[in-house]
Amino acid sequence: MEVTFYLPQSDVLKKYIEGYYFFNEKDSKKSIKYWTFPNNFCILSVNLNSSSNLYENKICTFPSTQSLISSSLVYRYQTPIEITINPPINEITIYFKPLGLNNFVTNLNSFFNKKKSYQFSPFINFEEEMLKIFNEVNREKQIKQLEKFWLSKLISYENEMMTNILLDVNNGESVERIAKKYNYSRQNILKLFYTHLGKSISEYKKIDRFKKAIYKKENLKSLTEITYENEYYDQSHMIKDFKRLTSLKPSHFFKAVDTNKPTIWQFIN
Repeated sequence: MEVTFYLPQSDVLKKYIEGYYFFNEKDSKKSIKYWTFPNNFCILSVNLNSSSNLYENKICTFPSTQSLISSSLVYRYQTPIEITINPPINEITIYFKPLGLNNFVTNLNSFFNKKKSYQFSPFINFEEEMLKIFNEVNREKQIKQLEKFWLSKLISYENEMMTNILLDVNNGESVERIAKKYNYSRQNILKLFYTHLGKSISEYKKIDRFKKAIYKKENLKSLTEITYENEYYDQSHMIKDFKRLTSLKPSHFFKAVDTNKPTIWQFIN
């Protein structure tokens, strides 16, 4: 399966959106099945005339005559998810960076509290505008419409402290040091992080370390180097994390999975 992953054209959207891809009913005549591995993005999938069954570690999308626009938000998972797409399917999937979606939707904590993937329709005109985008057959015009829509929903996310806490976490700061820095209790920092990102700091760090290990793999010669360049305590620690996040040992993962794509990792045929 070849998937074109588009980077945002808008410099403003580049701050909040990693990228997006499209499935068109003409793209494939056969069912598609692949695995997606844990990441720290908020992933919004919007479908036209189709429905998705959401199970534990599995999402199945298929044609439907019951609903025009359906959508789901996936923001927290720690094991691989099997994706099955049964054509004909029209889908747009958007990858929002950590805290990215917070710049468009004000009540994300209510979504995060449900702790499951589910129907996501944050705006009154969401379905109407998505339908217009699906009905545009020219891909360049479709992209312009998609980006114009999200730019129109941009709000001022005025939580400088949360932005700085995320930066501290990305820089490897401990929860204790972050709490001391902002004169907060450890429990308050953990709660604040979960409220705004929908996952714990420990989950976020584990996935971020996994992602960095994959991106650095090209420049490192051995698993030992990958271990210590990515803040794993030792190889046992790295193997444990990889098996948790991918169901594979690191050596098997790098042989079985095509990690050359910027975001979408698939098993090599």
